[in-house]
Amino acid sequence: MITKAKEILAGAKSKMSNAANHLEEELKSYRAGKANPLMFNNVMVDYYGSPTPVPQVASVTTPDAKTIMLQPWERKMIPVIEKAIMDANLGVTPQNNGESIRCTIPALTEERRKELIKKAKAAGENAKVSVRNARRDAIELLKKANKEGMPEDLQKEYEQLVQKETDAFVKKVDELVAAKEKDMMTV
Repeated sequence: MITKAKEILAGAKSKMSNAANHLEEELKSYRAGKANPLMFNNVMVDYYGSPTPVPQVASVTTPDAKTIMLQPWERKMIPVIEKAIMDANLGVTPQNNGESIRCTIPALTEERRKELIKKAKAAGENAKVSVRNARRDAIELLKKANKEGMPEDLQKEYEQLVQKETDAFVKKVDELVAAKEKDMMTV
């Protein structure tokens, strides 16, 4: 029975970790007034009929702190990438010279910063919901295992361990959002 309880705890911990990692990746794509090639990771282009992230069809570099340069592997992809960047509403205007695309990162306005912080907080709340859902599922599995013969003291002990993990991951989510908020407010 103790192996069953350990499996339930490990499963919950894995789901919570996935939620925190997903949030971390999502927050990386929010630009904070500096050129960050990761902002193009979620921009999809139609590449021979399948949606493909921009970094898989072009080299994405930052020649300086305010510029991102995209060098497509195939020249015919330039207009497709340009359109995808415009459609993604990243707040940058792509300019092409026939060989590459240059995006100049404008300084964030106060309004845009607040909008991004609100978006980051919403993403943080979604991550917390995922963490709490993992806790709820784990506790339900522990109660079910108790009905199938798991000792009640073992069930209670593992419920407390699940709660400790939940608290730790909620704290991590809060720290990630606070760090991103601080980064975005730094001019």
